[in-house]
Amino acid sequence: MVATEKEVFQAIAKVMDPELGFDLVSLGLIYGVTVKGQHVDVQMTLSSRGCPLHEMMVTWVREAVERMEQVTTCTVEVIWEPAWNISMAAGLVRNALGG
Repeated sequence: MVATEKEVFQAIAKVMDPELGFDLVSLGLIYGVTVKGQHVDVQMTLSSRGCPLHEMMVTWVREAVERMEQVTTCTVEVIWEPAWNISMAAGLVRNALGG
């Protein structure tokens, strides 16, 4: 059985940004998910290039995806274009963060 993109996004949605207090999916930080059999590629960004939790957040995303029964490996790529901004977040998050 192969994971769906939706299931991967649901797994990643359990990862919270400790500084902003919202999950990475709602923040709009996850740019893409590609499922290739039991391997998943994730493209994500961070709210700023100087994020002190850069490596930890990448690890948290990889571990959340690899915890899925249908996934054996996950690669997480941090990309900077397009640059993240508050308009990429879900409406509830934008409102809460004043965006």
